[in-house]
Amino acid sequence: MRGRGDEELRRRMERAAELRAGRLAHSPEEAEEIEREDELNRRRREVDAARRADYLIRDAMARGEFDHLQYAGKPIPNLDNVNDPDWWLKGLIQREQLTGLGPEALVLRVEDARLESTLDALYTEQQVRDSLAAFNRRIIEARRQLLGGPPVITKTRDVEREVALWHERRAAAAAARAAEEAEDADDRPPPFWRRWFGRGTGS
Repeated sequence: MRGRGDEELRRRMERAAELRAGRLAHSPEEAEEIEREDELNRRRREVDAARRADYLIRDAMARGEFDHLQYAGKPIPNLDNVNDPDWWLKGLIQREQLTGLGPEALVLRVEDARLESTLDALYTEQQVRDSLAAFNRRIIEARRQLLGGPPVITKTRDVEREVALWHERRAAAAAARAAEEAEDADDRPPPFWRRWFGRGTGS
């Protein structure tokens, strides 16, 4: 249906162009068609881009195309970060939960916030020390600003202190697991041989 209308409009435009060029004989109908085309073109020129955009937005709102957007009826987040040149990159990293991407200063901030959980996933003290040494080395390299980017505000970590805290968290987790296992053992019924022999002793 739409293709037929487009084809008809194209033919009318071609015919009007031919009439203006004098290649067809003029008639009252043809003159009226030329006049209609001229009026239509004049109206199109009067509607500038801003008015057209406003019309399209209002039309889309009337059809409900904006009703199910993510922030419909809510304040848009991070409007106060307009003076931060990296606002778009921070938002992208946060929305997509990206790791290892972006300027080193921002990547180090994210890794610094997750460092404890990263260390807790390691198995040996030497792995913890190596990970901390690599983290501190990256901070020092990033502070030199050889690749540009935002300033580095992440602080280096005290290796000995972080190792001691890793041992404390590891011991606390082991104690919690032992207590949970003991509680589960108390809830379990005694083995069958204890129930069998206890019946013979009258207990």
